[in-house]
Amino acid sequence: MDAETAQTHPFQAEVAQLLHLMVHSVYSETEIFLRELISNASDACDRLRYEAISAPDLLAADPKLAIRIRPDQEAATLTIADNGIGMDRQELIDNLGTVARSGTRAFMTKLAEAAKDKREVKDGASLIGQFGVGFYSAFMVADRIAVTSRRAGSAETWVWRSEGGAGFEIAPASPEEAARVPRGTEITLHLKDDAKRYLDPHEIERIVRTYSDHILFPIELVAKSDDGKEPEPRQVNTASAIWQRSKSELKPEDYTQAYHAIAGAFDDPAMTLHYRAEGRQSYAVLLFAPSQAPFDLFDPARKAHVKLYVRRVYITDDAGLLPSYLRFMRGVVDSEDLPLNISREMLQNNPQVALMRKALTGRVLTELETLAKDEKGESFAKIWQAFGAVIKEGLYEDFERREQLLGLARFTTAVGTMRSLKQYVADFKPNQTEIYYLAGESLDRLKANPKLEAARARGIEVLLLTDPVDAFWTTLAREYDGKPLKSLSQGEVDFGLVPVIDQPAKAEETPASTAVDDAVVIAAVKAALGERVSDVRASQRLTDSAACLVAGGTGPDRELERLLARSSRGGGTTPILELNMRHPLVRALGAAKTGARQDDVADISALLFEQAQILDGEVPGDPAAFAARLNRLVVRGLG
Repeated sequence: MDAETAQTHPFQAEVAQLLHLMVHSVYSETEIFLRELISNASDACDRLRYEAISAPDLLAADPKLAIRIRPDQEAATLTIADNGIGMDRQELIDNLGTVARSGTRAFMTKLAEAAKDKREVKDGASLIGQFGVGFYSAFMVADRIAVTSRRAGSAETWVWRSEGGAGFEIAPASPEEAARVPRGTEITLHLKDDAKRYLDPHEIERIVRTYSDHILFPIELVAKSDDGKEPEPRQVNTASAIWQRSKSELKPEDYTQAYHAIAGAFDDPAMTLHYRAEGRQSYAVLLFAPSQAPFDLFDPARKAHVKLYVRRVYITDDAGLLPSYLRFMRGVVDSEDLPLNISREMLQNNPQVALMRKALTGRVLTELETLAKDEKGESFAKIWQAFGAVIKEGLYEDFERREQLLGLARFTTAVGTMRSLKQYVADFKPNQTEIYYLAGESLDRLKANPKLEAARARGIEVLLLTDPVDAFWTTLAREYDGKPLKSLSQGEVDFGLVPVIDQPAKAEETPASTAVDDAVVIAAVKAALGERVSDVRASQRLTDSAACLVAGGTGPDRELERLLARSSRGGGTTPILELNMRHPLVRALGAAKTGARQDDVADISALLFEQAQILDGEVPGDPAAFAARLNRLVVRGLG
């Protein structure tokens, strides 16, 4: 590229669509743009301070890191500048012209929905914070943006310009621009007419105190006074590490503001954990549990978002200070003992960090247990509803804390929601010795599952598990408090010792001359179905339905079978068909076997199997054959 010419680049397609939606869909509470740009500036200062540990010359010329805001009433511009790490030409293109975040499309979908439903006041701003597309929020208030940046240690300064349309222009900075930005980044917003209020110094100060008061670097406001004198920079934030302050000094609103600043979120924290560890190690902790789930909660990388500082110097947010099943936690851990030049590789193997991880995990779980014991339990209910599926991953991964996590877990049953295993065991029916559960895709489908019939007739509570992780952790967590966990879709189940509630009078016994020989019927069905089933047997689970499918006593549960089959990672074990020998359709099968309608045996057997598949949420292997078979049986019956 000719160093003296500008180049125009198109925006990535998703960025162009994103800008259109943001400009046209978010109409109020646009003040969030300033918080986002300040957060980006703070990150740039953090990065420079970290890189300067190994390259002190980067900070030598200007060691005081700060963020400066300059409103210009005459030019209608608002400038946010920092003397942090800065960006070179390629970084400007990559960071401001493309969006690689997997949540971008989800963000745009939700933003479009908010606009369609006219949920303009709060939802749009919340989505910006939730999905992390902060820089682009500036286009809500500006019709033109210029970004001048010079990377620390570089001799080149570049200018990125865009009017928020199809693309952007990037060019070498003029001598005047280069002199104005010797290091770092300067963002100049040419404000729209309806956004001129953001040039008011009092409004700027209010926004900074609301959203960014706890940013670690000074935020300086440079605004002309009424008499027109040359302005002096004035710091408008406290710039203190809130986690280093005493709890007695802080109010609930201080923690809420800190959560918003640290986590980049807009909900209120459901749990705040602030303490200082002393002894073999010294570190300050400020952690928050959000009340709303972020978009990337189930990202395959499953990265945690707790920032590691060493003596107030930011190191990384990828230190793995909490296990992946607590990745929803946000906050800061500030160590007094770790070396400043610790690398990510060293973090993985550092014994001090390992001890810190163990202590932090234990403290978070203990705090969650305390919340769960609260009689109202509203805070814990918010956390569990948003993150219960994630916490249950620990039941599969963390053997050491499995019993503690089982005690923490909450379940939906036919009795109610947010039921603990302790409550379940306390409500055991007479002669009940096992904890029963049923896993599936949805609560409605599970409640209609025929495998619940015998348990329901006896008032036995059943855990209804609908999260995909449930099919996995139940294979390892086999008991709680000495009581075995038993799946209603695997192995044999016998409720014979548990009395039936309000048992009706027994139906008249079938006369011996017309009694169906169960063994003959079972053998006939097994022969008709062949390799589609591994066995056919009389069911102890069913009271009303004709048949159900279950897995064998060893191997995976039915729900795990389905998950493995979908992912092509296994599965495909042949199920067992259980028959309700008192059901009219099964009796009809026996009559067909012993009577003249032998051709009905194959059709009824297949129909029983395929009905059981449908009740489990599956589709028959050959839907056309299923429909034809059903039609034949109906026509024969009518005939």
